[in-house]
Amino acid sequence: MKKTSVRRVGNSLGITLPRTIIENYHLDEGVELHIIEREDGIMLTPFDPKFAEWAESYQNTNKRYRNTLKQLAK
Repeated sequence: MKKTSVRRVGNSLGITLPRTIIENYHLDEGVELHIIEREDGIMLTPFDPKFAEWAESYQNTNKRYRNTLKQLAK
């Protein structure tokens, strides 16, 4: 488990991320992170949860209409 500390950044608070996390998730300055509040704490993710919902819906539709979509793609 990796740790970081909350630090003052101007009038706000911020955290620093370990280099391994930055490299593993291809983060760079300006990358938007989504904060998700959960019962067991908070989760930071570069992945948009709304996009994940859309992708799941697309997968379900794609499976259901696979043959139709293949015909339309021709």
